[in-house]
Amino acid sequence: MSVAEVATQDPETAAPVSFQTEPGKYRHWRLEIDGEVARLVMDVDSRGGLRPGYELKLNSYDLGVDIEFYDAVQRLRFEHPEVRAVVITSGNDKTFCAGANIRMLAQSSHPWKVNFCKFTNETRCGVEDASANSGQRYIAAVNGTASGGGYEIALACDQILLVDDGSAALSLPEAPLLGVLPGTGGLTRLVDKRMVRRDRADVFATKAEGLKGQTAVDWGLADEVIGRSKFDETVRLRAREAAAGSTRRAAADQPGIVLTPLEPSITADKIAYRYVSADLDRRRRLVAITAAGPSGPPPADIHQAGADFWPLAMTRELDDLILWLRANEPELGTWVLRTSGDIDQVLAHERRITQTDDWLAAEIRHYYKRTVKRLDVTGRSLVALIEPGSCFAGLLLELALACDRQYMLEGTDPAAQIVMTSSNFGTFPMGNGLSRLATRFYGHDDYSERLAAELGRPIEAAEAADLGLVTAALDDIDFDDEVRIALEERSSLSPDALTGLEASCRFAGPETLETKIFGRLSAWQNWIFSRPNAAGPDGALRRYGTGRKAVFDWKRV
Repeated sequence: MSVAEVATQDPETAAPVSFQTEPGKYRHWRLEIDGEVARLVMDVDSRGGLRPGYELKLNSYDLGVDIEFYDAVQRLRFEHPEVRAVVITSGNDKTFCAGANIRMLAQSSHPWKVNFCKFTNETRCGVEDASANSGQRYIAAVNGTASGGGYEIALACDQILLVDDGSAALSLPEAPLLGVLPGTGGLTRLVDKRMVRRDRADVFATKAEGLKGQTAVDWGLADEVIGRSKFDETVRLRAREAAAGSTRRAAADQPGIVLTPLEPSITADKIAYRYVSADLDRRRRLVAITAAGPSGPPPADIHQAGADFWPLAMTRELDDLILWLRANEPELGTWVLRTSGDIDQVLAHERRITQTDDWLAAEIRHYYKRTVKRLDVTGRSLVALIEPGSCFAGLLLELALACDRQYMLEGTDPAAQIVMTSSNFGTFPMGNGLSRLATRFYGHDDYSERLAAELGRPIEAAEAADLGLVTAALDDIDFDDEVRIALEERSSLSPDALTGLEASCRFAGPETLETKIFGRLSAWQNWIFSRPNAAGPDGALRRYGTGRKAVFDWKRV
């Protein structure tokens, strides 16, 4: 049983949800492989909603649909190195995708809506990451109307091919129809990615019926408009062209690896995988997470090791745990992160994925990058405890650097140590495009030179504090009490205030498409979802489809 198969305690429904699946279990997608080209066909089972009380009509989606989408994108990267182009299309000739299911949104609790939007955002960013870093070029073959989140799926792709049949339209109707915003980056991708003029973006986002045909191409909403009779042929041609121009470097004689099921042990107060574990302390409203290092040296052949190779196995477990805790344990607001193991073995495994151009090593690097990014945007207080026996080195040091605070024990024998490597200077960047060290010392360029001189050697607590790598170095007399007080103080503060505080402090530096989506968009959408104009009993989400107009409070605030 996967961690994610435990019931999600959504207070309104409390039905089970799983973040683990595989193509043989898909209800809403078909994954078809034809040499260098894959097809992801969205054919949503209208009766297959994750929650009771709504039908997924017109290829609309809920979290269950997106879990399958996320799984397919992951498997294409790891299990199908031969694939260089991916076509996303619909199994419905008249509707590409109607977006997020409105009935689902209307009946969901506020935390559920926010977590749903966050996960879908991460999945669409994962599509763009696959294109940028795996050479798998994504093409949206929009063979019917794409509205709201359906068009946002297309916006995540490299090319948008729109059928010209007199009825297929592109639209972002959230503001005029629902009183909310396009929730998965649509507005940002319009102006930042597709560089649509801001006045046209304004018109488009307030025009419920959207645009179609050549006008959509002229405005930059699509790349090509194609008649129905030539649509399939043209899509195949564009996919072959994209595959030919791909940077995918997988060798023809290296098959993909199978992402085997995760099998953690789960009790009421503990979740334990092979390398990652979590102790749930409900009284103190915190989770103690430990990531264990490898038990021995890296294997001679990481392809043969496959999903058991430590960096990949640990990353998959951490990814699953983050998703489970975010969805299932919203009241456990503080996560305490520890590591355990041998620093030298951690660094030996890191070298196997960073000092090579092997396609599998690259996929593991990028997966770990995406997983720590998921940690960055998680609305929980993150505290790292660095103690004797810890192995916060190289890639695992990123976990400590992702935290809001770091406390390190000093004056013990053996001593607690950390080790920086070149990986900490950009191999696993944040959403702002900077390393976590560069973000930590943003505006203090002299620190980069100072830190670069300390690579590869153990650094103990007092020196780590002097270098600014930890919040505090505490001796063994004060450590337990100081940490206890800090955690108790943290848990006494407003969760809402902490979420805003942490998100504001974590992303220093430049703003990117990704930080706008997870910062600016998430903040506004979070607020809008709680306002009566959208979510109240007379709001647009509640009254959509009833024939009654929403009742708005007309004051601007």
